[in-house]
Amino acid sequence: MTQPHDEPSAHEALLQFLYQAPIGLVRTSIDGAVDMLNPMSAQLLLPLAPQAGLDNLFDVLAPLLPDLRQRVANFNGASGVVIDSQRLPSRAGARQPVLAVSLLKLDAQRLIATITDVTQDVRREQQGLARQLRVAERTDSLTGLPNRAALRDHLAQLLAAADEGFALLFVNCDRFRQVNDNLGQAAGDTLLRLMSDRLRAELRSRDTLADMPHSVDRLGRVGGDEFVVAIDDLLRPDDAHRVAQRLVDALAQPYGIGQHQVHCSASIGLVLWAQCPHSDQPDPHHADAVLRDASTATAEAKRAGGGRYRIFEPAMRERAARGAALEAELRVALDQGQLYVVYQPVVDLLPGDTPRVDPCAGVEALVRWQHPVRGVVPPLDFIAVAEECGLIGALGDFVLATASRQFVRWQRTLGPLAPRRLAVNLSRAQLAQPGWVASVSQLLQHSEMAPHQLQLEITESLAAQDEQVQTTLHALKALGLQLALDDFGTGYSSLSSLHLLPVDTVKIDRSFVSQAATEAHHRVLIEATVRVAHSLNMGTVAEGIETAAQCAVVQALGCDKGQGYLFSRPLTAEALVEWLVAQHPDAAPAA
Repeated sequence: MTQPHDEPSAHEALLQFLYQAPIGLVRTSIDGAVDMLNPMSAQLLLPLAPQAGLDNLFDVLAPLLPDLRQRVANFNGASGVVIDSQRLPSRAGARQPVLAVSLLKLDAQRLIATITDVTQDVRREQQGLARQLRVAERTDSLTGLPNRAALRDHLAQLLAAADEGFALLFVNCDRFRQVNDNLGQAAGDTLLRLMSDRLRAELRSRDTLADMPHSVDRLGRVGGDEFVVAIDDLLRPDDAHRVAQRLVDALAQPYGIGQHQVHCSASIGLVLWAQCPHSDQPDPHHADAVLRDASTATAEAKRAGGGRYRIFEPAMRERAARGAALEAELRVALDQGQLYVVYQPVVDLLPGDTPRVDPCAGVEALVRWQHPVRGVVPPLDFIAVAEECGLIGALGDFVLATASRQFVRWQRTLGPLAPRRLAVNLSRAQLAQPGWVASVSQLLQHSEMAPHQLQLEITESLAAQDEQVQTTLHALKALGLQLALDDFGTGYSSLSSLHLLPVDTVKIDRSFVSQAATEAHHRVLIEATVRVAHSLNMGTVAEGIETAAQCAVVQALGCDKGQGYLFSRPLTAEALVEWLVAQHPDAAPAA
């Protein structure tokens, strides 16, 4: 039975469907000549070739797909996909749809292409990428936590909406720089990730923060080794103390980093709601003020020894401002010659029934600051500032250069009365300076100072550091100078590990010497240190000797040298000459 005349045939229906399809369809010969195309393909392709027309698909697409003809020629199959939905590049300045082309080889003579408008897909991709970029701009790439910008905005909102349940905790790692310097940046990054994981875990614990449903969203990393926890729904303001202590305890546990067990505590500054500026609307400036106050409290916790928290008090803000001012003035002092060096004698403790000393053993060089307005600034006030702001290396280099020149002048003018050795403190910053060992070598050559007359003093914690520090210390010893372990007994070393340190002298800390005459266990510690040091061919110096009784004890226990106010306070170069001459009234300086 034949179909009714008014009904299209299946072939006609297919052609009608293809003609009205929302994608472009083009059939060509194997060389690209167009023999059939639907209206959508013409609409999409005409803007690409307004002059050339649509006679050949290869010619139309040549500006955007110049290798299309060659790709068809290189296709070896009898049929198959030549191009699978390849997006055409957009022409600069052109306002036209973004097109994608697929090309199918039907047989040896025919090709069929589909042309698709993918403009909306591109826009969606661009919008998604923009969203990802916005998230990335507000996310710390190392830990995945919100960064400072994100936390600042969130904090501004919390301050506008919070009540007495609000608290801000500023967390700072106590020894991150040492870990980074000693184990490398990769280990430092691992430590920061582990710290962030512990903070997340503690903030998820209902035992820690009671019912705080979104606490993890209020944790962020705001600096290198600085994290912030913002809380706005504590049941009682006093609960903030419990939170801070729990975080201190959690972060103090050892960290496994590769083959190392790293102990690295954290200090926390705590700001409570009553100490915060308040407004009904979010104010980023308020957020900045609270972050500064919390950071200031963290610095106070560090100065108190670290591994603890401190609550912010307005007086801390004043001290921080003074510290910032002192830093600026210290930079000026270095440039304008306000710093000078004083020298404290180190005496030989001679054996015998009656305590005797030789005052020419050496001197320790110490820096002082003559401020034009403040007068003499105590070292405790500005040394800590120099360490915090990165000036300690320049300070140490100044002392070393100044004292070396002065020491050589004494050798030339005092003859046998001149000190036999110069001791200068060495900082971590100096050890980290590239080429610093070579600089010391040049200094010795230019000053004509004999290397064995220079003694660089390092703390226990610095001497016992990583392989890089050890390598630098051995390089210094290779120059022929001496190394001394300062303040022994207060750091990380022990008598059992003393043989591992590349030092020539052990300086016993004043905290032991001060009680040597009254406390038996301090005498035992001093005696053990002296015995072990001597067994390793190391000399010993007792620091902080202030009384004749203390001197007699350390001398009886075998200490080689002594230093302290019993013999002399630190003296200027001129005053030291007078002191040395006074110790030898029958001798006279060299001409």
